[in-house]
Amino acid sequence: MYVDELPKIPKIHGYKLRRGIPVAKKLTIGMYHKKWRFHRDLAESSVFVYGKTKRSATFPGPTIEALQGVATHVEWRNHLPKKHILPWDPTVPTAIPKNGGVPTVVHLHAGVTEPESDGSSFAWFTAGFKETGPYWSRSTYRYLNMQRPGNLWYHDHALGLTRQNLLAGLVGPYVIRNHTFERPMNLPCGSEFDRHLIIADRSFNTDGSIYMNSTGNDPTVHPQWQPEYFGDTITVNGKAWPFMNVQRRKYRFRVISTSNARYFNVRLSNGMNFTVVGSDASYLPKPVATESFILSPAETFDVVVDFSSVGVNTTEIEVTNDAPYPYPDGTPTSIPNNRIMKFIVEPKKSSCPPDTSTVPANLIADSDRYPSVVEAAKQATLRRYIVMYEYWSNITGEVTHLYINGKRLEDPVSETPKLGSTEIWEVINLTPDDHPLHLHLVAFQALKIQKLTDLQDFTNCMTQMNDAEKCNVDRHLPTTTSTANNNTKNIVEYEKTWKNIVKIEPGSMTTVVVKFDMVENNGPFPFDATAEPGYVYHCHILDHEDNSMIRPFKLLK
Repeated sequence: MYVDELPKIPKIHGYKLRRGIPVAKKLTIGMYHKKWRFHRDLAESSVFVYGKTKRSATFPGPTIEALQGVATHVEWRNHLPKKHILPWDPTVPTAIPKNGGVPTVVHLHAGVTEPESDGSSFAWFTAGFKETGPYWSRSTYRYLNMQRPGNLWYHDHALGLTRQNLLAGLVGPYVIRNHTFERPMNLPCGSEFDRHLIIADRSFNTDGSIYMNSTGNDPTVHPQWQPEYFGDTITVNGKAWPFMNVQRRKYRFRVISTSNARYFNVRLSNGMNFTVVGSDASYLPKPVATESFILSPAETFDVVVDFSSVGVNTTEIEVTNDAPYPYPDGTPTSIPNNRIMKFIVEPKKSSCPPDTSTVPANLIADSDRYPSVVEAAKQATLRRYIVMYEYWSNITGEVTHLYINGKRLEDPVSETPKLGSTEIWEVINLTPDDHPLHLHLVAFQALKIQKLTDLQDFTNCMTQMNDAEKCNVDRHLPTTTSTANNNTKNIVEYEKTWKNIVKIEPGSMTTVVVKFDMVENNGPFPFDATAEPGYVYHCHILDHEDNSMIRPFKLLK
């Protein structure tokens, strides 16, 4: 453990300069099959990775650095082999080409992106575009980068293969910058002091290959699929339990989980605080100091760590995790999955270069603030109930699939928001696990979490009726002051911004405010968001998304 140094993720610019002025740029990024060493003492693994060439492709893929308001065009090319390196399951809804090959399609997570470039699960393609899915329409995706500066990431989104393709390595960070907007914050910057930490758990076979189960939890129903994948090895930037040498100064870390199902409760072993400055693709209004933060699959936290405050006798700080799996009431963590990485702190403060960075009391000026979630909720024109179900086999008692509102991805669209509207989504979780809810295109924010009372009675009714209003959900919410205090939770401070992932707690109803416009200015999207193939929302536990906790939504004019 802690024998490999944390890699720096390579960067490529999504823009070019013409006479000193940034203009749109086209990138060509491929998906390649190659070998990757995750640990000094581990044999090389076969992986699928992104890069401009096979030689330069990395796990994770290169950071694409874009500028707000300057478009980036990416031609995504599939150079993957005829056969997948991991086992997969044809009994879940899956892209299955007739002539072999690994289907892929790229989704820019947190991107405000036109439907044709969003990475629909049905827009998959194989090597050389020999076969394509029913919604495939273009090889070059257009990212306008009109949203505020923030942290995004790109990953595969092929129908029924998302969990395999991400586990194989098809992930990479994407940053939108606005130097005029961000420079006054004076946060730590530069390639040395502003770093991505891409966290993912994996298990490995003795020959170094990535392990994924080949037998399902109920093979009579699904020969391979299991409800969650948990690896026993924690990787950061493609290395297992790496170390990073740090100076006694402030660092900025953009922490993204690309794990299939594992949650992390991230801590520093010396009890030092993180200062959270952003969550997902948005800055917080003010920085929030916290000893730990819960990081769900696909979620991002933008944090500052000040190593100048470390005692002179402290030279090593571990980054640890104590989140049970499944979260929140599963198996407690233990060595080795309760360790993430280690910082090695230099013995004394360096004088070169001096640390002039700061963490301002306010991150965004009043005139630049995002809209208030409370005011946005008052403007909501519609309230929807979104219910998460888990289904079991009557014979084995094992989980067989998960649905939203009792419907599959391929069932007709039932959510048809109006462009420019704001809606309240009451998201009810009838399963025992926490689910990271993700909506494509739009930003949203949790307002409150209410624990349901008489949960079994409500679940029994919902199983029969599948209608929260007919099952009188209000009767199962806290009503008196005492029950409200015990059963209603506020949103944690470090998540109070417009997000792309909201955690939906088990046995609860989470009130989520969803804005179907550009959150930055309440203005319209800079493209036709009503076009085909539309968008989706889903649980971002990849094993759930694939089978089949994912639904389409269609925007209307």
